[in-house]
Amino acid sequence: MALGGRGASLVLCRDSRPWAGIEKVAVRTVAAEGVPARSGPAVDEILERFQPVGADDLIPLLQQIQDEYGYLPAEVLHHVSERTGIPTSRIYGVITFYSHFHLEKRGRHTVLACRGTACHVRGGKRVIEAAQNYLRLADGETREDLMFSFETVACLGACALSPVVVADGVYSGKATPERVEQMLRAIEAAES
Repeated sequence: MALGGRGASLVLCRDSRPWAGIEKVAVRTVAAEGVPARSGPAVDEILERFQPVGADDLIPLLQQIQDEYGYLPAEVLHHVSERTGIPTSRIYGVITFYSHFHLEKRGRHTVLACRGTACHVRGGKRVIEAAQNYLRLADGETREDLMFSFETVACLGACALSPVVVADGVYSGKATPERVEQMLRAIEAAES
């Protein structure tokens, strides 16, 4: 998923053995660190694709804006409200209802760890602790250098592979603390 073309992060793909190695590195772009201009061309271009904006367009509109900026800046949301006539309260209601929308800057790499029952009974807690210790992040935090965001989730829908960790959208099952640390080191090395 391209996020605007203003920087680069890496999506790491692994072979069929969990955490065995990285087969290839695909580049995706991420938004710049600065908050976009209120009436920036990117938001206006996105809005033009949806004209006239109907009630069913709000979620895909927000998804495209988040794809462009990496999160949903308040300044941009107010601009969307002014341009579309959708009340800001309704926009924020949708954003806060769906967990995939973010109101704060996110890391270039997102790491999700499952804390569901199947993962928990198979050592998921140790995997989560290893990721948190390596990243020095608590659940829901983003590193100051914007390299990583870390979250735990109730379920990733891959219970047969538990414990499961997802890095940049790539599912990895049968995770161990050692494999998680190996994966995080590989992501950091690929960026340097």
